[in-house]
Amino acid sequence: MQPAEECCGFGGTFAVKFAELPAPWPATKIDAIQRTGANTVVGIDLSCLMQIQGALSRAGSQVRTMHLAEVLASR
Repeated sequence: MQPAEECCGFGGTFAVKFAELPAPWPATKIDAIQRTGANTVVGIDLSCLMQIQGALSRAGSQVRTMHLAEVLASR
């Protein structure tokens, strides 16, 4: 995924403390995710995964997010 290192934006308490700031990061991350053709995004940070899932849902995407522990537990 390019750019893989880019932040999902506004995860966790940052989103609560700075809710008035505009957040263009999720759109960039969502575009990058959708360009991969993947149907699942796996991560280890719950706030990032929640942020990404919310942005994907708002974009009408069927891509889902999973924590790495969920992937391991399902095996």
